Formats: sequence, C-alpha cells, structure tokens
Amino acid sequence: MGREMRELDRQDGDAGHNVQLTVDRTLQAFTMARLHEESAAAVILEVTTGDILAIASTPSFDPNLFVRGISVTDFNELRENIYRPMSNKSVQGAYPPGSTFKMVTALAAFDAGLATPEERVYCPGHVEIAGRRFHCWNRSGHGRVNLVTALSESCDIYFYDMAQRVGIDRINAMSHRLGLGVRYDLPFSSMSEGLNPSREWKRERRGAEWLVGDTVNASIGQGFVLSTPLQLAVMTARLATNRAVLPRLVRAINGEETAVPEYAPLGLSPAAMSLVKRGMWECSNHTRGTAYSSRIVQDGMRMCGKTGTSQVFSITAAERASGIRSQDQLPWNRRNHALFVGFGPDPDPRYAVSVVVEHGGGGSSAAAPIGRDLMLAAQAGGLPPIEAYPQPQRNRIESMLREISERIGPLDTPASGRGRA
Repeated sequence: MGREMRELDRQDGDAGHNVQLTVDRTLQAFTMARLHEESAAAVILEVTTGDILAIASTPSFDPNLFVRGISVTDFNELRENIYRPMSNKSVQGAYPPGSTFKMVTALAAFDAGLATPEERVYCPGHVEIAGRRFHCWNRSGHGRVNLVTALSESCDIYFYDMAQRVGIDRINAMSHRLGLGVRYDLPFSSMSEGLNPSREWKRERRGAEWLVGDTVNASIGQGFVLSTPLQLAVMTARLATNRAVLPRLVRAINGEETAVPEYAPLGLSPAAMSLVKRGMWECSNHTRGTAYSSRIVQDGMRMCGKTGTSQVFSITAAERASGIRSQDQLPWNRRNHALFVGFGPDPDPRYAVSVVVEHGGGGSSAAAPIGRDLMLAAQAGGLPPIEAYPQPQRNRIESMLREISERIGPLDTPASGRGRA
C-alpha cells in the first residue's frame, strides 16, 4: 500500500553525474504543444553542431502512472491506443520517406555525372517501365521539368528517369552518405536503423533478386525504404551544410562541455548542392511549390523545404466502386503518412527540421504547416512572430498560438541564452 512500516537497513547511493542536454526547453515545449493530439514526431537540429534542440513524439503519457505500479486498466489503455503513446516515434518509428527522399536520388545522379542542370524530362503523368505503369502524383503531368522544378513541384516521373540511370547501388550509397539507414550513437533506450535497401539485402531477407521496379519505387522514397524522423533531420542538416553532421544529445557533463567535432565535408559538388537547395527553396517559396501555402514571408527567416506523402495502402477497386475516392474517406490507419523536411533561415541556415504525421494524408496539408511553425519558433526563441505568416493566414495562426500558450504557459528564455534541459 506504499506505507513505510520500519527501516531494516539503509545504503546511501553514490552521487551521479550532472548531465546537461542539448534540448532547448522552450523549443521542446512548443514542439510538443504544436503536435498536440496528432500521432506524430518532430526533430529540430542545429545544422553546424548537430545539437538536438527538440525531439518530440505524440501523444505522450504520464510516466508517474508507473511509479508505484500501473493499474491493469491504465496499462491496457496505453497499450491498446492506436496512436501508440509509449513508442518514441522520433527514433523508433520507421516510415517510407516519400518525396523527402528525392534529394538523395537527384544527388546520386549528379554525383555520377548522369544528369545536367539544363536537362529536362517530360512528365505526361505516367511512364511504362518493365511492363508496368508508374504514375506521377499529378495524373495530368508536369510537362517538361528540370531538377529544380521536379523538386519544387515534386514530379515523380523525373526521379523515375534518374533512377533508371543511376541504379540502386548509387542510390543506396548516397542515402547512407546523407545519413539514412544509420543507427546513431545516442543514449536512447531503443532506436530504429530504418532501412536503406540494397541488392544484397533483398537477396538475404526476401530470397529474391532486385528488380528495376524496386529501384523506381526507391527513387521516390517508397518500396522498401524506411527512415526515422531523426534520420530525416540529419539528412536535412547535411544538405544544408554539405558536411557529415551527426546528432548530439549531451551538451555537458558535470559542467564540462562535450567537444563538438569538426564534421568532415561530404564532398558533394557545390553546383549540384546549389541546385537541390534551389529546388527546396522554390518548394517553399514559389507559387507552384508543394509547400507554398506554408511559406514564411518575413525576410531573414525564410526556409527551404520538401514535402512528402508516403503511401500506406492503395484504395482498392472495391472501395472505388463503393464511392471512396480520397484519403479522408479511408479509415485513419489506412491513410498516407505526411512528411516535411526543411532548413533555414535562407541563405545561412542554422536549423533543420523534420516532421512526420502518421496517416496525416498529405505532406503539404498536414506536415508542412507544423514544420514552418517549428522553424519559426527555433529562429524566434519562443512563439513564432505573426508577421512571418502570409496576411490571409494570420487570424487563424494567432488563434492557434493562443491555444498553444494556454497549454504550456509562458515561453520564457533565460537572458544568458537558450534554456537547456
């Protein structure tokens, strides 16, 4: 019953170390409040140091329930919750990265000298490969697109074409180079490695040979490819810096700062990196970009981004016959995952952000707005400035920020700098 009857013996414990994390308490609180009741995860990194400023997974739960032994009712409620509150989705959740992976395919092609900046690929809305029809998300097609436009408007056909040129071996190597498929040395109880598929992997795990269709699917972050939100944030930091940035969680031990390593250059062509960054900039800032509705309008705070929508299940013929045409008509757990990655401010980025909303439907509508808010909060050191949002959105955003403030209280930052956890 928790009552102390008498003390039989006492063994004093040894004092442990005082550990200071890189996590920014203000940004962590805002991130958790912004995700709120979504089944989602988000990570924010400093791009030069790799410091993890926020790492959030929602919904959360009250750990005090376990202090004196959790009741069967409470435990079953947590265990049976379809939103999986006891899973740390930021490092344990592995998701198809969807179109947030397209920068990998593009850089694999440019690094191998198999693509040029001026080259355009015609997108009619679909393409036949090995006897199978592969569709672009835009069924009417994008017309003739170069890399910048393909990233901005997320044209699938362009990357199908690149995939057939470079093959899975180069895509696999570039994916690893950008930090995907890696289990990082961080003090978490469990971390997923994700999946960076290869010919050898399929032969060993599936007992089958790699097919050209597998490469085509992988080129847009589908098929066998799986990534965690932390890995996607690392990838984005590497794109921002062209360096092999690693994530850091421990800032100091007993008051002694842990050294920030000098991260090695990735060695990717500055010209190719410039094109990729331009494509991501237009994704967030061009009128036809898939993240344009989540743009930042304040100079000095704009970001470069990329949306992603990863398919979980296809709408079956029977469902179409019954009148189901869109994602929001499907049960929650059969809808697409929504993703967004971005770095900013442009042109001198300091922060990288990744967002995954489980079964959110679309990256543009569900994940990109969250990514923008987190990027602005990181730059502002508190609530995002309302002036950074497009004028027609400000009334709605003000209402949302008021709700966040009520949930978490004042977001104060110590005068000496960011408040670390």
